[in-house]
Formats: sequence, C-alpha cells, structure tokens
Amino acid sequence: MTSKNTSTRLLLALWDLGGTQQEVKKGQLTKRIVSKSQKVADYQGIFEELQKEGAIAISKKGYSLTSGKGLEVLGEGLRSGDFKFEGTIVGTWAANALVKWISQIDVAVTGADVPVNGKGAIASYDEFKSVALEVYEKLNQNYNLDDLVPIYRIRREIGDQITREDFNEWLLEMQEKDILQLQGGSLPDNDPGKLEDSVTTEVSGLRCYAKRLN
Repeated sequence: MTSKNTSTRLLLALWDLGGTQQEVKKGQLTKRIVSKSQKVADYQGIFEELQKEGAIAISKKGYSLTSGKGLEVLGEGLRSGDFKFEGTIVGTWAANALVKWISQIDVAVTGADVPVNGKGAIASYDEFKSVALEVYEKLNQNYNLDDLVPIYRIRREIGDQITREDFNEWLLEMQEKDILQLQGGSLPDNDPGKLEDSVTTEVSGLRCYAKRLN
C-alpha cells in the first residue's frame, strides 16, 4: 500500500468519524481502514508518522485529528494529483466522506484555523517555527529562490493562522536563535503591500528576505 494514499485515507476516516470534536475509539477507526488482507500492525508506522507530524493525537483508547495541522495534511493529501483509492471497490463510507468534505471544505479548513478568541491557529513560537520552516522550504524549492525567500511570501502563505504581531515577533526570535537570517535589499517591484508584509526592525530597518542558516 502507498504510504501517502493510506495516510490520507486514514485521516479522511478519522475526520468523518468526528475526530476533530472527540476521540475516536481504535477499533472504530481500524474497522474502516484495515482490509481483510491486512493487519492493524501494518498501519503502525503510518500512525506514528502522522503523530510525529502533529496531524493526529494518540491515546491508549483512541485517536483524534488535530483541527489545524491534521486538517491541513488531509486537505493537501486529497488535493494531491497522486491521491487515489487502491483496488477495484471503494467503500461507501469513503465516497460519502468525500462528498461531505467537499460540501464542508470552507468550514472544515478555514474555520478550524480561526478559533473563537480571534487569534490564528498558531499559538506558540515552537509551532510557528515548524510552520515557517516548512513554508520556507516549500517556497524555496518550488520557485527556485536560491535560499533567499521573500518574507512577504512566507507571511501570505501562512495567512490568517497567525496575527501580524506574532508573525513579526516570532520571525525575529528565529533570527535571534540563528535559525533564519533576515536580510535587507529591495523587492523587484517595490510593491507597497509586499513591503508592508515584510518586517521592519528598530535597529536594522526593513528586512525583505529570509535565509535559513545551517
């Protein structure tokens, strides 16, 4: 079985069973995803990988889907051009879950990233660091930015998951801890909106680019 496809199918089942609101019993989940020719042990590595990634939480009794990272990983998996159901028969639950996902996509993904308190889903420096580095690597690789990623693109990619103030503070903290180096210079078009979405410090002034330090 393809690890990525299986991970996405697992997350879809967990979401469909209400895993963002409550813990789903282990037997209830495995009944859906483990076929007759497989064993629960075959999925152990995938469960551990998703837990390490922060997409799911595992307890002695069951599993739950994290509303931020878990839904993000599920959404990316479903949108992937490589995702497909293996075999010749697709379970009714899977088809119904996909229909429900499509009908609730805005609520499921966007709504989960904006809790009631008005702040973004990213609520700690450590979580921000993980997301920021992931976004940095994705932008750097996809757009061949030669390790110099515009800060405004990182901010816009993360979007409403975080307040502007927290983004500025925690990005500067990453520089203080020698994780990123924030550099000056000008943007090609010097668009006012892009400059505003960069970072300005009292000491160094406008910083437009981030470079990851080894």
